[in-house]
Amino acid sequence: MDAAVTTTPAVLILLGPPGAGKGTQARMLEEKFGLVQLSTGDLLREAVAAGTEAGKAAKAVMEAGELVSDDIVIAILRDRMAQPDCARGVILDGFPRTTVQAEALDALLAENGQKINAAVSLEVQDSEMVTRISGRYSCAKCGEGYHDTFKKPEREGVCDKCGGTEFKRRADDNAETVASRLAAYHEQTAPLIDYYEGKGVLKRIDAMGEIDEIARNLETIVKGAMG
Repeated sequence: MDAAVTTTPAVLILLGPPGAGKGTQARMLEEKFGLVQLSTGDLLREAVAAGTEAGKAAKAVMEAGELVSDDIVIAILRDRMAQPDCARGVILDGFPRTTVQAEALDALLAENGQKINAAVSLEVQDSEMVTRISGRYSCAKCGEGYHDTFKKPEREGVCDKCGGTEFKRRADDNAETVASRLAAYHEQTAPLIDYYEGKGVLKRIDAMGEIDEIARNLETIVKGAMG
């Protein structure tokens, strides 16, 4: 773990479309800096399972088939960030999604004298992302991953790892669906990019390169953000 010490817990936001590598990079940052990755979906499930007041409110809303309000999500986030394992800081993945949520998050952080240290946008080229994601498939037996272009089995139709001959693709890993998800991401996230750029905390990273190179660039940003 990195030896850097911070008196105020760092708050980092990872922005990026599906397939940009947010999860992979967040796990690497957790290990190196002692930060905790917080994703909205996981937070909701944990709060409901724990039976917290905010969790009970979220459960009632979800059981009614409705969307959980920003106020409930903020309440759950407040509870989670107060836990001891978040003392060094957190990486937010999937929240905020709108400028209204971003403003609510700023207000929450201000309660504790905190702020957003950096909002990192993992930049991708849509056309290449469509190729990258829509070409993915895996061995149905052992789960080994392959790609139509970048990683084919050594023997056509035979898994390198287990010798299996059946493969599968995720239903949403097709060009049309991926292109639609990317378009939706850019439409929803563009205002957030402007919001954090206006606050002087936005950092951009080319996410089309090698994982280790992206990680090194992220580490530089995090070290600067944590002081």
